[in-house]
Amino acid sequence: MNPNPLRARKLLLHRKEINRLLGQTQQKGLTLIPLRMYFSPKGHAKVEVALAKGKKQYDRREAIKEREAGREVERAMKGARRGD
Repeated sequence: MNPNPLRARKLLLHRKEINRLLGQTQQKGLTLIPLRMYFSPKGHAKVEVALAKGKKQYDRREAIKEREAGREVERAMKGARRGD
């Protein structure tokens, strides 16, 4: 019988650190994101986390435009290599 893989996990932080992270995620609209994940030989997982702000709407639009332009360049380069 295996434990539920979606169960709640313990955060090995000091109570003050946990309260600070919770306060910032709830009040300031920040998000807690995992940056790196390490596994020890004993099977324990260590996760490096950070607080981050989401993108503004205009930043999202700009990122989409840049991505579309990059795709157009890739298509043109691919067509040039084929000889089209």
